[in-house]
Amino acid sequence: MVTDFSFLLQTMAWPLVLLLAWFLAERLYGLWRIPRVSSYVAVGLLGGLLNLPGLTGDVPGLPFLANVALSLVLFELGYRINLRWFRHNPWVLLLGVTESIVTFGLIYAVTGWFDLALDVRLIIAALSISTSPAGIVRVANELRGAGQVTERVLHLCAINCLMSVLALKLVVGYWYLSTSGDLVLAAFGSIHVLATSVAAGALLGVLAPWLLGQRGTHERSVTVVFALAVVLLTTMSYGLKLSPLLGALTFGIVARERRVHLTNAQRDFGTAGDLLSVFLFVYIAALLDWADVGAGMLLGTLLIAVRTASKVGCSLAAARISGITERKGMLTGLALTPMSAFAILLLEQSRLYGFDPAVQVLSAMAGMMLVQELLGPVVTQRALMAAHETHVTKEG
Repeated sequence: MVTDFSFLLQTMAWPLVLLLAWFLAERLYGLWRIPRVSSYVAVGLLGGLLNLPGLTGDVPGLPFLANVALSLVLFELGYRINLRWFRHNPWVLLLGVTESIVTFGLIYAVTGWFDLALDVRLIIAALSISTSPAGIVRVANELRGAGQVTERVLHLCAINCLMSVLALKLVVGYWYLSTSGDLVLAAFGSIHVLATSVAAGALLGVLAPWLLGQRGTHERSVTVVFALAVVLLTTMSYGLKLSPLLGALTFGIVARERRVHLTNAQRDFGTAGDLLSVFLFVYIAALLDWADVGAGMLLGTLLIAVRTASKVGCSLAAARISGITERKGMLTGLALTPMSAFAILLLEQSRLYGFDPAVQVLSAMAGMMLVQELLGPVVTQRALMAAHETHVTKEG
């Protein structure tokens, strides 16, 4: 009887927790405008703290489902990237690349003050470059954000993600080379993965619009085709040990260039996208070990301060030359605060593909991840509201 009850609790855990997360998020957003994703994270953290049966990474299929959820977000982020803007205003592209390099260098230097291995320091620096596309896109859509700061944040977020994946794959390649001495294996672990992931995403970005062109481009059809293509890309990436996140971002960028239009009603991929979003943030938060959080809080606090200073400082320094005021430059840097979901899934992919230091890195960054997951979306929301680019501020 005890066994049956334990099994029943495990099977019911996810639906109940997701329902609680949704209800709490809607309630807190209605009362105090707390971003919904922060509430999802809070419930996931609580579930992890209580060690609820079923809310673990050992349940088959959960990592894949989380990658599908984040890949849908990355597709949408890629779709909102306008490559022609970079040609008209190359300073934005230069800012994104420069800020990524500065962040990597500063984080790597700061981690030298702690007793961490070289490969762990390199991975932490690579992950710190990233900005969470799930947090940014969800908050921007929630507020219906539109304007200079919003567009800049979305484009810089995409650049940060690309630079973070590139840096992490190079570190993984270096690790394989240093541990095995096999140059071919090292190249396979970095250059091959990057190139093939981009190629797969670009191919789907051409094929999906062509497929839609053969049939009517009804709003529902567009959403379904793109969602299924993202699932296909994620499945293929798992089988070939590629990066589904990089592939999905490339897919979105190329699809936009093929002139297939998504309406506002198709943002977040409808109800299914909303459900996957709730799951993604609860799942990511539940992966954090509270014992690691306490032990790594000093390191985490310092990393957050340095990372924020780097992003705000670079955005502020390049504000005038890139065409915005210093105030909007500062708000842009602050809005780039979230990072956890993207970084944790990158680590999980690396661990599944045999990259041993990934477990140690997640432990070292647990304190940073917790704070960034909870408060990052709030900072982004307040920055966009301060920039007067949301329907909330217009109504107020």
